[in-house]
Amino acid sequence: MAHALHITGDAAADELLSGDAFALLVGMLLDQQVAMETAFAGPEKIRERLGSIDPREIAATDPEKLVDVFKQTPAVHRYPGSMAGRVQALAVAVRDEWGDEASAIWTHGDPSGAEVLKRLKALPGFGDQKARIFLALLGKQCGLAAPGWREAAGAYGEDGSFRSVADIVSPESLAKVRATKQAAKAAAKSAKG
Repeated sequence: MAHALHITGDAAADELLSGDAFALLVGMLLDQQVAMETAFAGPEKIRERLGSIDPREIAATDPEKLVDVFKQTPAVHRYPGSMAGRVQALAVAVRDEWGDEASAIWTHGDPSGAEVLKRLKALPGFGDQKARIFLALLGKQCGLAAPGWREAAGAYGEDGSFRSVADIVSPESLAKVRATKQAAKAAAKSAKG
């Protein structure tokens, strides 16, 4: 994971995401009900406040202490209690199922894109859409070369689609992704009547 990501607009947060696979996974987990930049800045806030973003450390942290870490101003997430629990469940899964190495999810055994998607969907807090977006992020920006990753990521794997965090490489691309998401929400709203 030596690729420089530019998601949050905060140098320290982006550096952590670029160099730590678990931090990137946590950022993706937090990416709901808050701005993308806020979600992906969360791992740096956790690291600063807890002293670590290591899955073993987070898995072993007292749940109430972790909620307090999430509640500190500025909050890690608008739903600190439930998201602290989800991050802790993710840390336990990475510790117990992947030997404390988040990148093993997409590298162990040289998996295909479909297998990586299956592994991601098995993680706590990762449904189909979140798993596909994360797979696209790995393929587009983190050097994942798993055969078939674009197909497994679906529309998120398309180049130039500006559908998700996988397409954010600059402030300009962030604006394009935000516009695409707003247009999709508007279309869904008008379809409901």
